[in-house]
Amino acid sequence: MPKNIEIGAAGSVTVSILVIVFALLMRSFYKRYTRMEKRKDDAAQ
Repeated sequence: MPKNIEIGAAGSVTVSILVIVFALLMRSFYKRYTRMEKRKDDAAQ
């Protein structure tokens, strides 16, 4: 007994915001990781 669920504009906006926030978080973690790796390389020399 499948039902068709209509997400609508509010659901689309919510999903878009979640994707953007996820991308920003991943970018932040990547920048932190590269800074940490650079510091480790500088300390090794």
